[in-house]
Amino acid sequence: MDLSFEGQTVIVTGAGRGLGRAHALEFARRGATVVVNDNGCDVNGRGSDTSVADAVCEEIRAAGGRAIASYEDVAQYEGGYNVVKAAMDGTGRLDAVVCNAGILRDLAFHNMSEDDWDSSLGAHLKGCFTVLRAAWPVFRQQAYGRVVMTTSVSGLYGNFGQANYAAAKAGMVGLMNTLKLEGEKYNVTVNIISPAGGTRMSGTVPTRSNAIDPERPPMHPEQVSPAVVYMSSRECTDSGLVIHAQGGNFYRVAVMRGHGVAAEPGVEHDTEWVRANWARITDMANPYIMWDLRQTRDDHLAAR
Repeated sequence: MDLSFEGQTVIVTGAGRGLGRAHALEFARRGATVVVNDNGCDVNGRGSDTSVADAVCEEIRAAGGRAIASYEDVAQYEGGYNVVKAAMDGTGRLDAVVCNAGILRDLAFHNMSEDDWDSSLGAHLKGCFTVLRAAWPVFRQQAYGRVVMTTSVSGLYGNFGQANYAAAKAGMVGLMNTLKLEGEKYNVTVNIISPAGGTRMSGTVPTRSNAIDPERPPMHPEQVSPAVVYMSSRECTDSGLVIHAQGGNFYRVAVMRGHGVAAEPGVEHDTEWVRANWARITDMANPYIMWDLRQTRDDHLAAR
């Protein structure tokens, strides 16, 4: 049986092009009413164009689906609120939020301006905060919600010339790790997708773009959407996961803790002791994946 979103409302930010458009079309195909949010800015975050969101809404409606256009800038607190308001005013409900909006201001760190930094963190990280802050009371009241944020391998592993972008994308992991805890008792799951796809954004970064590289298999945005849609569904009860999607392949990415070296009771170790034990301290054999500060993920799941 196909996974259905009939009767559900899903917000997708940055849904006018690329990955966001692919997600929006797939949700709509499965019966969801989709709030298509996109202010139509260029890849650097400048300008606006309402026709970008309108075009996706028209595409959804032409296929028999339901869509609500939103032109808000989610980097602004009022913008995030208004995206959620559009969902509630239009359908009276909200089931899932996919935070996908973003821009690129790629520069070597020594050339990066304050505006380049602030604009990138605003579009990516604050854009998650504004929409989720408005959605959170709805999710808590109805004891249900699904959240998927969009990180990047640049934030997870690093990429030259993307300090602002990487910091924003890595910040989402920290946000997820707290919201998964605060949302658990309300049946709100929070997960992250780390996508690789040939889009206008990836096309500006030669090391990441493969859409025009004949030596590499094509990576279409539509190949990322299955993981996003599943993590946004009622059937998915996992929370706190990062899933990397690339060219039809899917992988889990996790922050792990090694076993380290336990301190002896009453013994204080100096720098020379750390130096002497560095290999043991940094050994990552059989690591733990943590759920929170005090509990491994396995222990937490076993206690549920």
